[in-house]
Amino acid sequence: MYGESGDVIGILRQFQLPYIVAIRSNHGVLMPKGQRVRYNRWHAYDQPLAEHPTQRRYIREIIFGQRRPIRYYQITKGSTDNPDRADSWFIMTNLAGDVLLSVGRQYTLRTWIEYGFKQVKNELGWHDYRLTEYSSIERWWELVFSAYLLVSRHADAFQHSPQLKGENATVSSSPLLPFNQHPFWELGMTWKSALNNLRLLRQPHCCWGWLEPWLQVFPIPELIYGLEQLMNWMDTFRLLPRPGLKGPNVLALKVA
Repeated sequence: MYGESGDVIGILRQFQLPYIVAIRSNHGVLMPKGQRVRYNRWHAYDQPLAEHPTQRRYIREIIFGQRRPIRYYQITKGSTDNPDRADSWFIMTNLAGDVLLSVGRQYTLRTWIEYGFKQVKNELGWHDYRLTEYSSIERWWELVFSAYLLVSRHADAFQHSPQLKGENATVSSSPLLPFNQHPFWELGMTWKSALNNLRLLRQPHCCWGWLEPWLQVFPIPELIYGLEQLMNWMDTFRLLPRPGLKGPNVLALKVA
């Protein structure tokens, strides 16, 4: 219901952006005294649906007094004689021109936009937190995008690093050895494979963070030495630069 948010609409107007937003059926519009609300006649149009037959829908414009730059429409996929609210929705737009039959199709893109954003939020971890203060949201985004950049840089290098193939592969043939001997290591070259492998490389450092307070209470020199040695091994991980990349000739993962 972004059409009910004055802050959202205000920003869209400030940047002069075109928009189509949902509004409630009882959305209020100020009109001069003596003017009335007009419901224009219905117009049919066919709405393409992914993996489903085309669906017949109907749209009509609702004019509050006189037509203004902000225009209002009702869309239904049910009966036009008595449109059920369950099968009917209302939208508001600042699109100009004859948009009666196109605004409905454009508004349908909302479903795919929401689906796309849902996938992005899941991938970036935004769905894990519900923050309301902008400063907190900004800090969280900065952390997420920094991590995303780190993974993306390594994912790009993974794609240009030689992979173990066949019986002739040797220790010197791949910078991934011996790290890729881990049972959960992924030999794929996708962004998710890089994320999985970088998480494996970070595990010893995370374990140290969890165990170090207990090792102060119950000192185990052998365990402390073993973890430090394992973390040192992780810090030696290197990827060869991709062809044509200028600058440092290694790409390293270093976790402080």
